[in-house]
Amino acid sequence: RIVVLDEADRMLDMGFAPQVERILAVTPLDRQTLCFSATMPEAVERLVRKHLSRPERVEVGTVAKPVAAVTQRLYATDSGQKMPLLLQLLGAERGQTLVFTRTKHRADRLARAVAAAGHRVTRLHADRTMSQRREALDGFRAGRYRVLVATDIAARGIDVPEISHVVNFDLPHTPEDYIHRIGRTARAEATGQATSFAVPEERDQLRAIERHLGHPVPRN
Repeated sequence: RIVVLDEADRMLDMGFAPQVERILAVTPLDRQTLCFSATMPEAVERLVRKHLSRPERVEVGTVAKPVAAVTQRLYATDSGQKMPLLLQLLGAERGQTLVFTRTKHRADRLARAVAAAGHRVTRLHADRTMSQRREALDGFRAGRYRVLVATDIAARGIDVPEISHVVNFDLPHTPEDYIHRIGRTARAEATGQATSFAVPEERDQLRAIERHLGHPVPRN
């Protein structure tokens, strides 16, 4: 009579909401439900409100700060300039690059544009099948792809020591996701770069990120 939802935010981001709903629908109403989540996006909040009775919220620890080995920089730009900036960065630097976007559709469009510019690229998001996700990650780890374009499905769980650069093509919704994203580089005592593009419409997200960091992200 106990249901445990572990990494609830990641499960919902991966597209498993219908399966979670079905499981909860066939379990006893007098069950005890435990929901664990590194972040609390609106999708998780809705799930809690719908399926948990008189929930108690327990926060353990604090969100980590980025490691000092990650060099952060920010480009204040507009939507039309982000793609040229990304292609410029990819052309100027070498090494494995992980690019984060906010939506699945943008990840697809971005991957097509990066491929058209001559880069070996793959993509990872909730609409990809498990075999496609596995092939994308395995290919990225093996170096068959130099660029991986992903939504936040990949922010936790990717461990590729060779990633030298993380690019936030879109700023994440929360400071927690920012920390998780840029933590994909500078693994195993290596150094890494984290570059973020910020458009005027994202000023609230940027302020929240910088409040959490305790300092501004260095502007380029």
